[in-house]
Amino acid sequence: MFPGLLQVLDTLVNGIISGQITEAILKSIGRILLGFTIAIVIGLILGYFIWRYKLVEDTLGFVVTALQSIPSIVWFPLAIIWFGLNDFSILFIVTIGATWTMTVNATSGFKNVPQLYQRVAKTYGSSGFHFLRTVILPASVPQIISGLRIAWAFSWRALMAGELLGGGGGLGQLLEMGRSLGQMDLVISVMIIIAIIGTIVDNVVFSRLERNVQLKWGVSSR
Repeated sequence: MFPGLLQVLDTLVNGIISGQITEAILKSIGRILLGFTIAIVIGLILGYFIWRYKLVEDTLGFVVTALQSIPSIVWFPLAIIWFGLNDFSILFIVTIGATWTMTVNATSGFKNVPQLYQRVAKTYGSSGFHFLRTVILPASVPQIISGLRIAWAFSWRALMAGELLGGGGGLGQLLEMGRSLGQMDLVISVMIIIAIIGTIVDNVVFSRLERNVQLKWGVSSR
């Protein structure tokens, strides 16, 4: 039975005051920050090698494109076999959820660096890590930021699905607890929290970051 608005708000406020919802939020945020950070590092490294080496692009590039089409939750049975039903399984699918998108966008960003920038930098003796740090990465930032935004959305959804199935606390597990106990007011309350966090991160954090980067790079106007 669908709960009333006042009942949902009462459950939401009481859950925050008691610490039940607050603890779940902190648990979920901690997981996604760790998984998302790992995905960024892996994605940038893979993107660099795919951009830098033709052989890697012809082999690994195709594999990454194929893996990107697989929903991250599909990896969960394998994660359970490899790690067991614990935090590592959830962290794995959160990381997987963002890695391939991050890799594709990083590769695209590196490839789209104007050849003029690269030739000028090499003319002045830039090479190796210095060339990557001072030319390739800065010029790729707009594309990478766009990739971060998309990758976050994928990893956030993967996190909720993983917590629903894997337990270990978090908003997803709280959602499952509400379902199993028939507490639809709790279910709706958690859904509201999930939507609020997702909206804040996307429309405040990433939108502002993306807009600032575009303005700095001269590809947008106020």
